[in-house]
Formats: sequence, C-alpha cells, structure tokens
Amino acid sequence: METAFRIRLAEEPDMSAVLEMIQELADFENEPEQVEISAEDLKRDGFGSKPAFRCFVAEKEDEELVGMALVYPRYSTWKGIVLHLEDLLVKQAYRGQGAGAQLLDEVVRYGQEQGVLRVSWEVLDWNEKAIEFYRSRGARVMEDWHVVQLDGTALQDYFKNR
Repeated sequence: METAFRIRLAEEPDMSAVLEMIQELADFENEPEQVEISAEDLKRDGFGSKPAFRCFVAEKEDEELVGMALVYPRYSTWKGIVLHLEDLLVKQAYRGQGAGAQLLDEVVRYGQEQGVLRVSWEVLDWNEKAIEFYRSRGARVMEDWHVVQLDGTALQDYFKNR
C-alpha cells in the first residue's frame, strides 16, 4: 500500500531528525559506532553560502520525518558532473509504503534539473530488498566494482613508512 508523503528540501531544524535516521541506517548496516558527525556538523555543512550537500526529507501529514536522501555533486572523468546519492533511507516502520520511491524520484528530478548525466550510489551486497528496489526503478547494480576508502587511522598514517 503506497502512501503519499510530502517530499521537501530539508531545513536546518530537520538535522537532528536526519541524524537520528543516519544512526538508524548505521545500526541497520551493523556499523552503529561509525557515525561521528553531529546535528551541528550537518547544519554547518549543509547550509549557508556553499552547502556541501542537499538533503530531501519525507514527512507524514503530522510533519514527522520518516525518510531522507542526501546527495552531493561529484565529477566523473567519463561523464562530467554527476550526482552522488550518499544515503537514502526510510525508517523501518514506514518501509514499503512509497516514501523511498518518492525520495528517489525527487533525487532523480533534482539531478535532471542540475543537468547531470548520472546519479550514482552504493548498496551493500546483502541488502537484497534495496537492490531489488533499485533494479525495479531501472538502476544498474555494478557487482564487479568495489568501494575503496581511506579513513581514520589509515588516512592519518598514509604518509608514514613510505
């Protein structure tokens, strides 16, 4: 059963609820200790004259936020400016009701408005429901690519012992 949610651009006061959803996602992905940012970080980085990201939220009629999608521009040497979807999540109690589809629709609409030639994101290989959802929307899941990161100690120690 699909429900109509209101999809809108997030505002600074939404960042506490957005952070709660980010933590819910980290818990779902079995990485609860990995969230290091604060609502203040999100406010600082997402608003002002040069925001680092755009965030869309899904809300119910009573204005409770039930989902979010956070995006930012990247540059592809093959395509030019692309839009990266960092996270799209819907609170567990509201999954399967259409909020995720409406959020992805808004991300795609925003990407088209920005003139990007690609919207890209990652999905965990064990998250079969998400993979099926993305495929059902026409996305290509590239199973032969790996996400590579340097963070934490590896980033700090990168130039040591070289």
